[in-house]
Amino acid sequence: MDLGLTGKAALVTGSSRGIGRGIATRLVEEGADVVFCARGKEALDEAVAGAGGPGRAVPVVADVTTPDGAVEVVEAAVGAFGGLDIVVNNVGGSGARTIDELDVRDLDDVLGRNLVPALAVSRAALPILRDRGGGVIALIASIWGREGGGSPSYNVAKAAEISLAKAMAGDLAKDRIRVFSVAPGSTLFPGGSWERRVRDDPEGMAAFVARELPWGRFGTVDEIADVVTFLVSPRASWVVGTSVVVDGGQSRSF
Repeated sequence: MDLGLTGKAALVTGSSRGIGRGIATRLVEEGADVVFCARGKEALDEAVAGAGGPGRAVPVVADVTTPDGAVEVVEAAVGAFGGLDIVVNNVGGSGARTIDELDVRDLDDVLGRNLVPALAVSRAALPILRDRGGGVIALIASIWGREGGGSPSYNVAKAAEISLAKAMAGDLAKDRIRVFSVAPGSTLFPGGSWERRVRDDPEGMAAFVARELPWGRFGTVDEIADVVTFLVSPRASWVVGTSVVVDGGQSRSF
């Protein structure tokens, strides 16, 4: 199936490793020109060097959790490709594990690493997408934004991202800007939190997998990236405002 991504200009935040890197790499393989964005230059350069395909891969070092960083990365994408068609907001992070540990400072920090950059980068990209006659904005959330199970502040932040995507989808449909969120389940990749937990507590994680993951394993980056790549393509033109779950049956919600 031709996804129609050849020549599209894309930006993926948090793309030096994990799910973001997988999405950016897959887009390059499908012929899109992609800005890989992260704070660390070494890992970012490694990710770009590992991306092969007909599309171009360009590294941009920026901290999108800051207002200036969000604007800078969008401007860099326009400078590199002359415009922008696809924005994937992937940067994020977790916080306090219990309510006793959760305070306003932690909540503010986690919102600042998830919801705030998604909004800031999307807003910076809106004039460019409108000039192109439309485009796509994706927010990478989590199944823990749809139901209980993650750390408290992370639940709140990811639920807010899903809600933001729904609100943006309704407002921006008139501009032919398609917005949605994706909710991955527990996904294992090098340097990620699940890899660390498996290393630190192999017995506990084996019990978690047996109890919580119907397929008996964690999800992979490729499995998430393949779905997101399809969803940002013209082939998914009628996917608007929804939250698409990619979790191997892990979540309990309908």
